[in-house]
Amino acid sequence: MRAAKRIALGAACALMLTGCAAQGAQEIAAQGAPGPSWDSLSPTGKLVPEYADEFSATQYEGGYTLLQIGEAQYVLCPRGEQPPTGLPEGAAVIETPIENAYLTATSAMDYFISLDSLNALAFSGTNADGWYLPEARQALQTGAIAYAGKYSAPDYEMLLQGGCGVSIQSTMILHSPDVKEQLERLGIPVLVERSSYESDPLARMEWIKVYGLLLDKLPQAEAIFAQKVAELQPVLQQPAAGGTAAFFYITSSGAVNVRRPNDYIARMIGMAGGEYLAPDDGAETARSTETIQMEQFYETAHDADYLIYNSTIDGEVRTVQELLQKSTVLADFAAVKTGRVYCTSKNFFQEPMSMADFLLDVHAMLTDPDFTAGKYLYKLS
Repeated sequence: MRAAKRIALGAACALMLTGCAAQGAQEIAAQGAPGPSWDSLSPTGKLVPEYADEFSATQYEGGYTLLQIGEAQYVLCPRGEQPPTGLPEGAAVIETPIENAYLTATSAMDYFISLDSLNALAFSGTNADGWYLPEARQALQTGAIAYAGKYSAPDYEMLLQGGCGVSIQSTMILHSPDVKEQLERLGIPVLVERSSYESDPLARMEWIKVYGLLLDKLPQAEAIFAQKVAELQPVLQQPAAGGTAAFFYITSSGAVNVRRPNDYIARMIGMAGGEYLAPDDGAETARSTETIQMEQFYETAHDADYLIYNSTIDGEVRTVQELLQKSTVLADFAAVKTGRVYCTSKNFFQEPMSMADFLLDVHAMLTDPDFTAGKYLYKLS
């Protein structure tokens, strides 16, 4: 019954869109000529990332921009202008600055907050309780942003009635291709962002430039990114501080989840001057984490100078005793014996622009014997 209702709703929405599209075409025809030919537009500039591999952009006369994310292309069209004709095959048109966006890629929220642009979002794929960012949680609680269903089950009717201008999704949407296709059929372009695919921490922060393009705030985005990089220069230019560290959490079954050596967390520990310890079987994989048995973790990290507990999944721990309740084996680890055990704050992974602060915390952990707490890292008592 529920499935039938969804199908009926989809059909109704499609009919609504068809009528709107026909009306829009008549209005455009009445207003005059369509947009310029894409082939006639000359490039005026390029946005070549300094660190990121997953996006690039070319700006054209008339204020148009061709944004490349992975293999996908998006044509950013200034609000009120006609989209060019003869666009590259498969390119989606997104009107900028974006309005009434539906955001399901949780890590992207921090870019909107950093650019003071929460008002560009009307819908969220995460409800209030799922946000650790106070600005996002408050916006959901006050109704400034509405919960419109998770990425795999959006409320199409709510999105249409609210004039949703674009849906910003993580690559999880690729596992629900029917949802992506339905959104596009309803006239809602879907931008699949790939910031989480960047292994370089600076590259993840550099994605703020993508949102600068979408929000017509590129100069502000570039300035914020430049400031973050500048804050790190004193650390990046120093000799390695030394010290080995493991980053992990204990699963409900007693296994250990760790970051692979190619992950951005491992890179941050190295950039901070330390050495990340993790099993490396030499396998080529895009996975950033893996789950191993405690025996293997013991072999890898038993002698680590520092242990960093990842609180994202099962919450923060405050004392070494709490950590040992998860696995008594950890009592034999060198870092536990010397009191060099730290924990992350839960909001860390929803804040890609915090990479610089986390890196500075790790550097302080490695170099300052009196370091007990930073912005995203604190010592267990």
